[in-house]
Amino acid sequence: MADADDVRRLALGLPNVVEVESEGFDFRVGDRGFVWSYPERTPGKPRVIRTDIAVLYVGDEAEKQALLLGEPDLFFTAPGYGGTPLVMVRLAKLKVDRLRELVTDAWRMRAPEPLVGSLDGAGAGDSSDINLG
Repeated sequence: MADADDVRRLALGLPNVVEVESEGFDFRVGDRGFVWSYPERTPGKPRVIRTDIAVLYVGDEAEKQALLLGEPDLFFTAPGYGGTPLVMVRLAKLKVDRLRELVTDAWRMRAPEPLVGSLDGAGAGDSSDINLG
């Protein structure tokens, strides 16, 4: 099962990713966030950064709804995320290979086009084959 260390390793394995200092994890490409720790907000309580839950970019509202409806034990959303192409994923219920796919797809949604092209040109989309040198 996946955890925050897996998120970090996979995100930093992609081209031009930077980690922003935070209480949990927060990764960006081209100054655009693509995966970060879930900032859980409960009315009347302080915000809690949940490193066991990742917020990920997805393609669009249709993809978001497909994930939410198709795998509700794995994906969810929260107030404040309506109308945005973001889902939350419970890391402990996720295999690392699936996390790799989700993180890479989120990166593709946010990365500048030339970077996406360089990743696509590297092979079947497995970032472990890219020389980040």
